[in-house]
Amino acid sequence: MHYFWLMIAILTETLGTSALQASQQFTRLWPSVGVVVCYAISFYLMGLTLKVMPVGIVYAIWSGLGIVCIAGIGYIVFGQKLDLAAVVGLSMIIGGVLVIHLFSHSATH
Repeated sequence: MHYFWLMIAILTETLGTSALQASQQFTRLWPSVGVVVCYAISFYLMGLTLKVMPVGIVYAIWSGLGIVCIAGIGYIVFGQKLDLAAVVGLSMIIGGVLVIHLFSHSATH
């Protein structure tokens, strides 16, 4: 169940970061409210995950997949371009998360 909470935490963090872009530096009310609500939910769910997983592993997965997701949303929704170095770096982040998940004894399965 902890991986489910972690995935929802990543989803809400990604939505919150997207809302941050849409808030235009907190000058638009509803996207600004979305930022606060999404981050609150994300941190709460990440806290639930920390009951059974080490903080370093949780944070590595949460931040790594969040970076990859928001880069994809930036590309698709906001028209932000990714060059080859960005794609290679994002691929390395995904690889790091997979190594943690598949091979680390610190990550509970």
